[in-house]
Amino acid sequence: MKTLGVDIGTTSVSAAVVENGEVLSSRTLPNEAALPSECPWEKIQNPEVLKRTALSAVSDLAREYPDIEGIGVTGQMHGILYHDAEGNAVSPLYTWQDGRGDLSFCPECSYASRLREITGYPVATGYGTVTHFYNLQNGLVPENAAGFCTVHDWIAMNLCGGNVPLTDATDAASLGLFDLRLGRFDEAAAEKAGFVPSFFPKLAKEPGIGRYREAIPVFAAIGDNQASFLGATGGARDAMLVNVGTGSQFSVFSPDFRPCPGLEIRPFPGEGWLLVGAPLCGGRAYALLERFFRETVREFGGDPPADVYDAMGRILESPEPADLPTVLPLFQGTREDPTLRGRISGLSTENFTPRHLIWAMLEGMTEELFGLYRNYRNGGGEDRPLTGSGNGLRKNRVLRDCVSRKFGQELRMSGGMEEAATGAALFAQSSLSL
Repeated sequence: MKTLGVDIGTTSVSAAVVENGEVLSSRTLPNEAALPSECPWEKIQNPEVLKRTALSAVSDLAREYPDIEGIGVTGQMHGILYHDAEGNAVSPLYTWQDGRGDLSFCPECSYASRLREITGYPVATGYGTVTHFYNLQNGLVPENAAGFCTVHDWIAMNLCGGNVPLTDATDAASLGLFDLRLGRFDEAAAEKAGFVPSFFPKLAKEPGIGRYREAIPVFAAIGDNQASFLGATGGARDAMLVNVGTGSQFSVFSPDFRPCPGLEIRPFPGEGWLLVGAPLCGGRAYALLERFFRETVREFGGDPPADVYDAMGRILESPEPADLPTVLPLFQGTREDPTLRGRISGLSTENFTPRHLIWAMLEGMTEELFGLYRNYRNGGGEDRPLTGSGNGLRKNRVLRDCVSRKFGQELRMSGGMEEAATGAALFAQSSLSL
């Protein structure tokens, strides 16, 4: 059985055809939908560009494999776009990186903390409900808006020619104000914040939501964290996943609803839960260090090398130095406290060098992930085989070694490059088998 998965990512759009767990073919296209903004905290994209890119990738693969039997969709969670009564997008996509929720609602609190206070839900900046709360308070909701949804819900609707976005619980929960135990948005909590409950996307009653070109079943979009877990582990649930890309995550499946300090509980496709810890910077911490070196060379009147990452990699070829400083890479704070900031401690006359700093940054990134694993274990979770995914790990052997050493076991990298698209295809396959 061949199925196709499409992933609407933050920096790329990818699609993959999967048969018997093997990726037969894939497409990865750059996400060129970013829109300029005068506000440094605003991160928006053009949904029409994303739609055209995604539909082009799907069309190419459907033509190459005319026997595709189902299409699964996933994409960047948390963000929202507004749509009208006919399903047309009437706003940009406000992505998960949008920072309006951290702006001051009043001198004592941000918009995100105010919404938490009103509703009792642990929402954070970038969550769709926080974005909507800010827009509502500041008169930024389009007059002709009938609701909001994630961009992949909207693209899944467009794939099957519908006009009402439908969402899966794995995606819906990422927006906030979602009652996990009841599996629905908390309308009473929403009304306390001044929301019109009908603005929430409708939950799909079953996985299938329509047909592509009136022939191929299309399934409701699932969250990209859950899709990546499925794709990286090949559908297995007895694994722990460490992902390092632009962000990073520690994820582990649980058949039971298991609250664990520092970890979110997210619905898993079909049944069960995914326990997830997500440092906000992740792989971006290493990118910020690369930018620091590049700008330092430029400030001193030099020309940075064409590939600063390659130069950093050559430095890492030497053995790990002793007496590393400690780097806490909280450049963007945490979801719980976005005001926290990173720090470097333990500096001495001997270890204040680029080599020590590069090694220490990788160790700091690893320690963030290991802290989430430690919370999981302290909460009674079982140790499981460790799988790695994401370009941050795939392209950095030293980071892989750091993770393996810290977790005390072999890190098995996933076989594919497009884990989220693969996971969406696997979800479509399992849904066809129901």
